[in-house]
Amino acid sequence: MQNKFFYDEPNAAAQLSSSILRLLPASTHTPIVIMCIGTDRSTGDSLGPLVGTMLEQKGILPFHVYGTLKDPIHAVNLEDRLKDIHQQHKRAFIIAVDACLGRVKNVGMVTIEKGPIKPGAAVNKNLPSVGDAHITGIVNVSGFMEFFVLQNTRLHLVMSMAETIATGIYEAGMQLKKHQRLASLQTNELKYKLFE
Repeated sequence: MQNKFFYDEPNAAAQLSSSILRLLPASTHTPIVIMCIGTDRSTGDSLGPLVGTMLEQKGILPFHVYGTLKDPIHAVNLEDRLKDIHQQHKRAFIIAVDACLGRVKNVGMVTIEKGPIKPGAAVNKNLPSVGDAHITGIVNVSGFMEFFVLQNTRLHLVMSMAETIATGIYEAGMQLKKHQRLASLQTNELKYKLFE
């Protein structure tokens, strides 16, 4: 499975969409939460909230989206928001979206993987692990004065990466909706046949 690609590859959003669909649980009854982590007070760290905002603007999705520019999920409120999400959506499948730092040649790379993410690790914050799967975008270079590097990341890069990630998530949502519609039509057909 191709789970790493650059945001500006011609089919990046489509690759992300099919990777998401492969990771989702088989049950159509499991609530799916997209948890976008970050803050709008730092350019590099605004990737998550930008994705959340773009998803909100794209319209109705079969996913529950948390973390936007208006209402971000960051180091200060992460634990409380995680508790709220677990209370509201029992046994939800959570996909965390976050910015990260990496090697020079990997800046602009988007990765989607199974398992949780450790937010705040780049800036030495001890926060709980989040997600059953995660999407990360490498927005800048790691290794030296991480906090300063995140503050001085190009907004154009972060916006472009957020657009690719949001489009990939949206396309996966549309596919899932189609699948759920077909599944419910088949169920209704079966009920109808049983009562004929």
